[in-house]
Amino acid sequence: MVGRRERQREATYEEIVRVSRDLLAEGAELSLRAVAARMGMTAPALYRYVGSYQELVDLVAFEIDKAATVGFAEAADSQPLEDPTARLLCACVAFRSWALAHPREFTLVFANPVADPGCARPREAVTVHSSALFFTRLMLELWERVGYPVPSLDELSPAAREAVLDPIIGKYDDLPDDNRGLIWVVMEGWTTLYGVVALEVFGHLDPRVIESGDMFVTAMRRFGVRLELQDDWPRLEPIVRARMADAVD
Repeated sequence: MVGRRERQREATYEEIVRVSRDLLAEGAELSLRAVAARMGMTAPALYRYVGSYQELVDLVAFEIDKAATVGFAEAADSQPLEDPTARLLCACVAFRSWALAHPREFTLVFANPVADPGCARPREAVTVHSSALFFTRLMLELWERVGYPVPSLDELSPAAREAVLDPIIGKYDDLPDDNRGLIWVVMEGWTTLYGVVALEVFGHLDPRVIESGDMFVTAMRRFGVRLELQDDWPRLEPIVRARMADAVD
């Protein structure tokens, strides 16, 4: 049974996250001092829960990502289990829509530099975000049903081979070595999704292109070719466009 002290401590962590998200939404500075002031605490009192600014960022980023992933899962579940391609694409659209609607939260989660190896930050806080695990699972489901091509270990560079044999992100305990190239494809997919969405969020594309979503759709189509889904794209693109339009509405 969870004791009273533990419940109070958990409630304080939840308030820290809530206050931090409010500050981000307001465009205010996120700092230990600002959070403490909003909570009616002194900064030293807050240090009992988060010992540094980086710990605050890690805590808030992890919780933001976990909450956002619920929305990604709901988007995937709008499509039948028998259609893993549509499920993956709808989740990707949901990721983009969330990022565009919450740029400061997106920045905190996905543009927060990983600390140097000597830092005491927990490994989970910087490598095992809920969204990474979720999109990995979707890619696995798609591979199991569609069987898109994956590189053999011999086709990968030594560094890439080491990364897929001992991955930091994702759960691949049951994946045999012969299929470890799948992890490389997952990395390719994440790079494609994050790359185009980051450019949109940070305004590094023509605003008309961002508003239309055309570059995002192009990136999804090109990655679909990588998965040998080009013949299915005439069916998939209207699904993507419709989900994008729903997000705007």
